[in-house]
Amino acid sequence: MVSNRIFGLVTLIVALGYVLSATQIQTSFLSDPVGPRTFPYMIGGVMALCGVVLIIRPDPDPDWPGLRTFGALALTVAALVAYAYLLKPLGFLIPTALAAGFLSYQISPRPIQAAATGVVLSVGLFLLFKYALGLGLFAVPKAWLG
Repeated sequence: MVSNRIFGLVTLIVALGYVLSATQIQTSFLSDPVGPRTFPYMIGGVMALCGVVLIIRPDPDPDWPGLRTFGALALTVAALVAYAYLLKPLGFLIPTALAAGFLSYQISPRPIQAAATGVVLSVGLFLLFKYALGLGLFAVPKAWLG
């Protein structure tokens, strides 16, 4: 119960800060009837309401996973950060195949199936993003293309 109440309090503080920062938005005389401040006010209001609900009616204390699970999560976050940094220098296919294969291995530790999943997902997503959605992706590093 304590962890939910702490999270609810943090959520409430962040929501109030969000609404306070939304008051600084400049409006022009030609804005729509809702205005540019209304949407942030709505988001902050819903967020504050959720924080209050967590404080008033917390769930029972959860059973936290062991250190091994937290280690796996840390590795996954590191893999996704590395993926983001490797996309530009290595193109789309290589980092996506590595990241998807690693994440697939995290879900089901079968190396051959994880590698196949990474490659198939990488190629499939590249074709979808490049040709169906028209994104300007490079399959491999630009230096390889000459």
